[in-house]
Amino acid sequence: CCVGTKETAFISAVTAAGLVHSVTRSCSAGNMTECSCDGTLRHGGSASEGWHWGGCSDDIHYGMSFSRKFLDVPFKNLTGKSGSGLVAMNLHNNEAGRQAVVKLMSVDCRCHGVSGSCAVKTCWKTMSSFEKIGRFLKDKYENSIQISDRLKKKLRRKEKSQRKIPIGKEDLLYVNKSPNYCVEDQKLGIPGTQGRECNRTSQGPDGCNLLCCGRGYNTHVVRHVERCECKFVWCCYVRCRRCETMTDVHTCK
Repeated sequence: CCVGTKETAFISAVTAAGLVHSVTRSCSAGNMTECSCDGTLRHGGSASEGWHWGGCSDDIHYGMSFSRKFLDVPFKNLTGKSGSGLVAMNLHNNEAGRQAVVKLMSVDCRCHGVSGSCAVKTCWKTMSSFEKIGRFLKDKYENSIQISDRLKKKLRRKEKSQRKIPIGKEDLLYVNKSPNYCVEDQKLGIPGTQGRECNRTSQGPDGCNLLCCGRGYNTHVVRHVERCECKFVWCCYVRCRRCETMTDVHTCK
């Protein structure tokens, strides 16, 4: 469904980033024989400023290499000019996901000194949480760039007036406009949002305003019956009350 859309661009990027993140974490934890911590930083730092590299820096290089071999090679083996634009788009989006992991790496430090002072620090490089990487890629998704499906030497924007604006390596690219996910389309495998449960008070993607696509929502009361206030009685059984609650449930029209 929906090949070459900005949704598939996001999936490509987040998959590539997730593979880098997972493999690199395993390297740092010592769970893989092919890699460990990044040894290139050791014996460096700035003694005059009171810090040096140490600890276990994340070996992002191995994670990046593994992700490229695992995800990019199948695309590079494809032949035929008809799909070359989509292939180049997918390769770009895979790399954009990996670059997000690199861009968001940070430096963590631990202080050493008398009585908790920070006279000397040991520092190491670490990846950001995958949640932070995901938010970064979500922003790139929302600002993704439509490109021409005809590949001429390099990827280029579809809008002729914008073609002089360079495409960044962290940008997400798409060829085809997204279909209407609000309405059911069995041919494309889109279930639509009719009947979906939504949150009336949320302004996020689970909120009724967004999820119901402006069609409004129905409200019905659901009765829940469950055992509650259970107590152990000597000897030997459990006595409970029967509690009943009424809950409003909202579903999209």
